[in-house]
Amino acid sequence: MSDAIPILAGTAALIGVGHTLMGPDHYLPFIVMSKARKWSMAKTMWITFLCGIGHVMGSIALGLIGAALGVAVNKIEAFEAWRGNLAAQLLIVFGFTYCIWGIHRAIKNKPHSHAHVHENDVVHTHKHTHNTNHAHPHEMKKRSVTPWVLFTIFVFGPCEPLIPLIMYPAAEHSVGGMLLVAGIFAIATIGTMMGVVLVSAWGFKFVQIGAVERFSHALAGAAVCASGMAIQFLGL
Repeated sequence: MSDAIPILAGTAALIGVGHTLMGPDHYLPFIVMSKARKWSMAKTMWITFLCGIGHVMGSIALGLIGAALGVAVNKIEAFEAWRGNLAAQLLIVFGFTYCIWGIHRAIKNKPHSHAHVHENDVVHTHKHTHNTNHAHPHEMKKRSVTPWVLFTIFVFGPCEPLIPLIMYPAAEHSVGGMLLVAGIFAIATIGTMMGVVLVSAWGFKFVQIGAVERFSHALAGAAVCASGMAIQFLGL
């Protein structure tokens, strides 16, 4: 094996960790959605893992096809840039739509008082909301499309540095070396995503937001929208 492959493998690991940490879109959507939708930790990690697989496999497949067909790297980069813009726009649209839905839900579930008259003309009031705790059993069985929406967005989202900086240079030495560095990059990327989400989501479970709780969906949508805008306009 060429001496360049171990160097590229180490570079792949570093870039995988670095580009994940610097891109809030890799972990923020899962953290805020887990809090808002009260996902279990197991469900949160499973969704993060699947989205991570979709995220890296698209770029790996594209890199393998490009290398096999001899497609110039600049053409691959142009296509990856288009995919990146599309993924960012999808995040913005999804986050904005979810935020509006969350605001509507919060207004609809605004706490209100009811008065009750008991014997001896004793009157008392209590506050309550019409939230999902009072949902009928058939309503509780409805499956959320949120994980599938996130998965679709992450499949479109490219790993920008993977092909030009790692896969194509490795392909010049051997196909096995290219697969090795791509695999290391994938493990580093997905592992970092899951690690950040695990620590953050676990910590957020202990954060009590009180009266703001009913706006949790709106805040989650705003955070997802902001992460999409960070990609689109700041290049994160």
